[in-house]
Amino acid sequence: MLVLKINAVVEQVTCDDANPDSYQVMTRDGRTYSETEVTWLPPKSGVIIGLALNYADHAAELDFDKPESPILFVKSPSSSNAHNKKAYRPDNVNYMHYESELVVVIGKTASKVKAEEAMDYVGGYTVCNELTVRDYLEDFSRPPIKVKNVDSFGPLGPWVVDRDDIDDPHNLAVRTWVNGELRQEGNTRDLIFNIPELIEYISSFMTLQPGDMIATGTPKGLSDVKPGDEIIVEVESVGRLRTWLVSEEEYYSQAS
Repeated sequence: MLVLKINAVVEQVTCDDANPDSYQVMTRDGRTYSETEVTWLPPKSGVIIGLALNYADHAAELDFDKPESPILFVKSPSSSNAHNKKAYRPDNVNYMHYESELVVVIGKTASKVKAEEAMDYVGGYTVCNELTVRDYLEDFSRPPIKVKNVDSFGPLGPWVVDRDDIDDPHNLAVRTWVNGELRQEGNTRDLIFNIPELIEYISSFMTLQPGDMIATGTPKGLSDVKPGDEIIVEVESVGRLRTWLVSEEEYYSQAS
């Protein structure tokens, strides 16, 4: 079940995702809408924890060594965004890119969980586009707060898929298209730190609550994106998430 806005009213709906290029939304009383006729909302969540350099090919792409332990950062609520929404490219930056990622949604309170039991604490999965301005990254000795927390930089959704609907979260294709061109393609089998390892590591020092999310990182295949671009990120069997990139001026003029 999804929660969306239809004609400014928040409603619970279901979604027919048989055609990933054009989702169909159905209300509980039988009304049907195309995905462009509704206002999508990000899945409700608590803390969103991101992973940097969690694919070896992506680390090599950026000339970084493979990390010996997970490199974490936290996303702010103001960066939250949803399917079919606009994000902006800040003025006067040289390189901004997408990051298609599988997101793990925690299903029950997890504290000091061992890896062999960790999957029992997963409630479901969703998709994020971890938009990033590479200009803001100095080095990984400092948390990449500005890199990852610009307003609108956290497209998430379109929905949460139940854990039991995904046979193997460690064998899912991860892709990105920009204006219809495939730019990024990888597979979650290549995660450096897999889901149980991440849950064990994070829950060893902080308690994860239901609704908290772990964005597991992105494979290689980055490229610069600019205002006017349509960015679609996809995780196989989980969902396809669309973002429209606009200028900073356009984004804030519409927000006001």
